[in-house]
Amino acid sequence: MNARRKGFTLIEVLVALAIISIALLSALRAAGEGTNNVGELRSRLLAGWVAENLLAEHRARADWLPLGMQRGTAHEGGLDFAWREEVIATPNVAFRRVDVRVFANAEETHSLAHLAGFIVNPPGSGR
Repeated sequence: MNARRKGFTLIEVLVALAIISIALLSALRAAGEGTNNVGELRSRLLAGWVAENLLAEHRARADWLPLGMQRGTAHEGGLDFAWREEVIATPNVAFRRVDVRVFANAEETHSLAHLAGFIVNPPGSGR
């Protein structure tokens, strides 16, 4: 009677371990990339708040901004941002369009947020 052993050979076990290690390394790499993306998402969220705050301040103060470009800086959530707002005339003289872009640094190379809004010159304001 030829008795044959049941189980895995050493080669089969090594191949299975190699496959599992490759899968685990891929999962680890994906998790690492996700961690890197969290910082970018946080910066974009805070930059969006900077843009919204600028437009909200103009509306709250009822500013009638001059046409052209303005630049400045803001601090939000422990980060410093540079912003640029461009005030553009519209066909209706009582409205002006305000385009706000927020950047991670003063070089204005990478826009983190862009927001467009309108300000109104109320009738009888004399501006």
